[in-house]
Amino acid sequence: MLLSPFLTLTFLLFFSSSLPAIFSTPTCSNLVPLRNRTDRISITDFGGVGDGRTLNTKAFREAVYRIEHLRRPGGTVLYVPRGVYLTESFNLTSHMTLFLAAGAVIKATQETGHWPLIAPLPSYGRGRELPGARYISFLHGDGLTDVVITGENGTIDGQGDVWWNMWRKKTLKYTRPHLVEFINSQDILISDVIFKNSPFWNIHPVYCNNVVVRYVTILAPPDSPNTDGIDPDSSSNVCIEDSYISTGDDLVAVKSGWDEYGIAYGRPSSGITIRRLTGSSPFAGIAVGSETSGGVENVLAEHINLFNMGVGIHIKTTKGRGGFIKNITVAHVYVENARQGIKISGGVGGHPDDKYNPNALPVVKGITIRNVWGVKVKQAGLINGLKSSPFTDVCLSVINFHGMKGPRAPPNWQCSDVSGSAYQVNPWPCSQLSNQEHGSCAI
Repeated sequence: MLLSPFLTLTFLLFFSSSLPAIFSTPTCSNLVPLRNRTDRISITDFGGVGDGRTLNTKAFREAVYRIEHLRRPGGTVLYVPRGVYLTESFNLTSHMTLFLAAGAVIKATQETGHWPLIAPLPSYGRGRELPGARYISFLHGDGLTDVVITGENGTIDGQGDVWWNMWRKKTLKYTRPHLVEFINSQDILISDVIFKNSPFWNIHPVYCNNVVVRYVTILAPPDSPNTDGIDPDSSSNVCIEDSYISTGDDLVAVKSGWDEYGIAYGRPSSGITIRRLTGSSPFAGIAVGSETSGGVENVLAEHINLFNMGVGIHIKTTKGRGGFIKNITVAHVYVENARQGIKISGGVGGHPDDKYNPNALPVVKGITIRNVWGVKVKQAGLINGLKSSPFTDVCLSVINFHGMKGPRAPPNWQCSDVSGSAYQVNPWPCSQLSNQEHGSCAI
């Protein structure tokens, strides 16, 4: 689609303010530097066969066991050469690098009958989908330090369609496995790898500190259920940069526990940076929630390009969540072909059981969204707070949404139980947000 000269000029002027930041290429990836490990082993040293048919579970588990128990100074690289390595789930260990060469594929078996179970996360109180235990992630780490998953754009393939079909047929016995999950871990680096067809969420760091996910590609069909891209959960200092995600659910969703279990566990997500992300999804591009009972604060998402979306930016919670969502900044976002540009809602999400406290109300405060340009957007936005806990200090600045037919604006915003300010927003949002020509929101 060719833009008119007016729209082209407006588009360039709109993004000109971001050009210095783009050329200087800010990064948070120095949180976890890439380790130079001198000790190196290959999966073929342990009998690994990359023919796509041989089951390599024993080889992967023995290789990880060797790294864990020999404890070479500086750690060890586990090299996976070109080939397709079928395997069951396996655990990672500290001070290791899993390196996938070009053309290497680690592929999950579709024999689900003996897939191991683990306990539910304490901040969730049960499996996310079903009560009780949950299936362990395909690649799993608990209580680890200094783990790298990288390579030459090799692939980790969850072969999730068998799990999606069980979900559709309602024959699941437990909550589906994530593709990669780290629990209670720190100094985690994931880069230069393709993740595809996850059974459930793709990358899930939970109760973690210092996590970098960079230069990754995450793929799943748009109708694949709950295949979130990256979900930082009750974690701090998380850096997500320079990646492409196209899945069946939220591209990135920041979480922190579910209702009374998340409130009791009380570990927030904080210090989350999302930068230079491109993707598409029938759900949200950048999301916070809806599981935010431990609190979410200090989130920055910037330079985001979203295509064929359900919702561009979605901040979501509900009664019974408790917790807080505060100091969230989303800036320099391009949205094309979306059902809704921005949604901030206090009525999204279910509950783990009937023990939640409906009077546990979330606090949503300090939400700043600025420099957003959208074309082919059906509805500009919706901001619905809670009558008993209105959303406050919401700032919308320099936002332009265009409808399905050229430069004409999409239908107006819907707002309730919210206060804050707006500056240069088209279409104009709602009377609850004051027009601010000067002040912090007009910057």
